Amino acid sequence: MKTARKKPKPPKVSGETPEAGRDRPFPSREQLRAFLAETPGRVGKREAMRAFGLGPEHRVAMRTVLKEMASRGEAAPAGHKRFTAPHGVPRLTGSLGRAGGSRLPEAIIVEITGIDTEGDAIGRPAEWRGDGPAPTIFMQPEARGQAALAPGQRVLARIKPIGEARNARKFEGRTLRRIEGTPGRVIGIFRRRGGLTRIEPTDKRVKAEWIVPPGEDGGAEDGEIVRGEPLAPREGGGGLGLKPVRVTERLGDAGSARAVSLLVIATLDIPDAFPAEVLAEAEHARGVGPEGREDLRHIPLVTIDGADARDFDDAVFAEPEGSGYRLIVAIADVAHYVRPGSALDRSARERGNSVYFPDRVVPMLPEALSNGWCSLRPNEDRACLFAEMHIGHDGRKVSHRFGRGLMRSVARLTYEEVQEAREANRETPGFPLDHLYGAFERLLGARRQRGTLDLDLPEWKVTLDAEGHVTSVTKRTRLDSHRLIEEFMVLANIAAAEELERLHRPVVYRVHAPPSEAKLEGLRTYLHGMSISLPPGDQIHPRDLDAVLTRVAGTEEAPLVNDAVLRSQSQAAYSPENLGHFGLALTRYAHFTSPIRRYADLLVHRSLIGALGFGADGLTPEEAARLEDTCEHITRTERRAAQAERDATDRYMAAFMADKVGSIFEARISGVTRFGLFVTLMDTGASGMIPLAGLPDDFWMHDEATQSLSGRRSRVVYHLAQAVMVRLAEARPVTGGLLFQMAPSGAGSLAGPGSRPGAEPGAGASDPERRARRGGSQPRPRSP
Repeated sequence: MKTARKKPKPPKVSGETPEAGRDRPFPSREQLRAFLAETPGRVGKREAMRAFGLGPEHRVAMRTVLKEMASRGEAAPAGHKRFTAPHGVPRLTGSLGRAGGSRLPEAIIVEITGIDTEGDAIGRPAEWRGDGPAPTIFMQPEARGQAALAPGQRVLARIKPIGEARNARKFEGRTLRRIEGTPGRVIGIFRRRGGLTRIEPTDKRVKAEWIVPPGEDGGAEDGEIVRGEPLAPREGGGGLGLKPVRVTERLGDAGSARAVSLLVIATLDIPDAFPAEVLAEAEHARGVGPEGREDLRHIPLVTIDGADARDFDDAVFAEPEGSGYRLIVAIADVAHYVRPGSALDRSARERGNSVYFPDRVVPMLPEALSNGWCSLRPNEDRACLFAEMHIGHDGRKVSHRFGRGLMRSVARLTYEEVQEAREANRETPGFPLDHLYGAFERLLGARRQRGTLDLDLPEWKVTLDAEGHVTSVTKRTRLDSHRLIEEFMVLANIAAAEELERLHRPVVYRVHAPPSEAKLEGLRTYLHGMSISLPPGDQIHPRDLDAVLTRVAGTEEAPLVNDAVLRSQSQAAYSPENLGHFGLALTRYAHFTSPIRRYADLLVHRSLIGALGFGADGLTPEEAARLEDTCEHITRTERRAAQAERDATDRYMAAFMADKVGSIFEARISGVTRFGLFVTLMDTGASGMIPLAGLPDDFWMHDEATQSLSGRRSRVVYHLAQAVMVRLAEARPVTGGLLFQMAPSGAGSLAGPGSRPGAEPGAGASDPERRARRGGSQPRPRSP
């Protein structure tokens, strides 16, 4: 006798009526994973839509999401357009990394992140939601006849802890199934050494070379950057030792000065070539007229950007209004040109954001738009979306409105020009500079009143010559003109989030969660070693952390305390769910001001356009249905871009230092581990390691509580924040690695080994630099 299959109940919506079922929001991936786990047998989009009360307009989105889940190993294909829960895979929530332990299920999706010295893969959980770093998973060699795993690949693996199961941070993994659509990447430099051909890795996490068997070199020449794919070991070759690969693509000469960004782009799989259909759509773009738009061409809007800025997507205006100010922030109307579902839109979503390097930019949009019709060039008509905001005498926003307009920038200014004009009290014909600063000072007062986190972290600028060689590495100067623009952008972003909430429309929030309990406790321990305390409890306000930064400003400890506070923070992300923004002390926040280089901002524009009836190119139901997946995707691409910029800077730094091996530098200890010290050079910000072998001959003991290494015989102590003299032992531009040794005492140590920071904070320290919020990793920072 057959029994009817009981379907799981969809999530309950507060206050809903039976008729409201078809208006339920599209389910999250977590809800779909739970649905698959709880539903016996095979299911398809029809069953999933019925379970969650979705209408036919969600059919395409549901089919797309189920296929994406299958490609990521979150669902198992089970026949034509049918799926089940992956066999042996528990949900990746619950005990996965929650506070109180790092216990993992027996089978999980593992992402390969590196290769050890024996050529075996190392990974981490593909979805880690716990406190602290993700556990390390050492993968066993693949089965006979299988190609080796490579970084970027995902596998379903059975794991078991190494050491005490309850608190294990290391695991052993064995592949159960490879996840389709996640090919591993082998990027490196092709080397011919005698009769042997190998690929030298360029990723610090890959510790072993790859062997290129005869006939598999693809014609590569010695010293070329190549891409490869792992091969199965040849018969009788065994599975131990270095793994074989086939060269699949030659990417260019590694000796080229511009090879750094090329290497990073290839290593991180950043799309850097636009398909022909995308370029064609961009080339067909044209300007717009005033019809159906609010004409702002009489308003003296100006763009203020860095001297090396590559796109101009925002313009500002301010004028006094009673005891407050009226502000206008106009943003390029990218949504007019990049329509939902178009080739341009698909490409922009895939990229997620632009990526900036010292020698090039990998743009989100083709140049015809990013530097053309969507760039707010002076004295040219441009389509825009704008936020008009009114602030009171206390800097608080009184009201706002949004519009779709036509504007004409009256000037393209640099931060330095604006700062110089302000300091010289020079008139600026054509636009009211004093009014911009008047509004800025009001907003700055409101910011201080709500108590935000104002980190003071140096940013380093790498300057290249015409051939692409590094000529200098200098600290970026932070000006009030930078902060002026950022405060205007923050206010516009707040207004965008508030407007969409008021209209009950989808919002791509920029969220920043408070520090986790574990990270907060780690910061407390770190600061305790410097006799600094934080308020008790697991809840903290940004102003509490900012008070710590104010206390150490101008002292030797300031750079490291700022860095420690930064490392204690959660990573910012995009989400359709409002979690607030801890760092800015805001209850709601979105990104509205950079649609040329961030897909999140383009989605916010579309949502505003649809909500306010500005045109037919608003957010579509299909886009709204997959908003959570899009937010996950663009969060990943943003973090990929940040990593790319860091990796490129590290490699350029190493290239800059390569001819200085043997030289002695002033440095400060920035990290202490049981296997050595990390140091940061004072004059360039370059960071590297001093292994134990690079310290004076002694038996070194690590004290985690005091963050120090002490010599048993010599009683020499090296501790966090200590100033030291170091000798550069090795510089590897290929990986961006720097290796140092502690300089002999006769080289003039700045602060003798064993000395602690003085009891008088700031004694002998240089004057504090202008305290300002770090704007991010991109050359022209905007909103947090």
